[in-house]
Amino acid sequence: MDPNWIDSFREKLDQHYTWPALYVFKFIVPAGREEEVKQLFPLHASMEKSSKQGNYKSVTVEMIMSSGEAVLDIYIRASRIEGIVAL
Repeated sequence: MDPNWIDSFREKLDQHYTWPALYVFKFIVPAGREEEVKQLFPLHASMEKSSKQGNYKSVTVEMIMSSGEAVLDIYIRASRIEGIVAL
């Protein structure tokens, strides 16, 4: 991940949230890769929705995050999943 993007995103998170805060993660992945996303949140329930043709799944998780750094950690780990799109 681009270090400039990370720094900019960290700054925006800290401007818009007072930590700890409820944060909503939403990812779109090719069908069959949703378990990889759910492994990022082993103790939290997720909501899933299939695309119209079933080729993709959206995975949404809401959780209390302790800091912008904790949010960034999730996005950095998620970026290793092939074909993932973070919304």
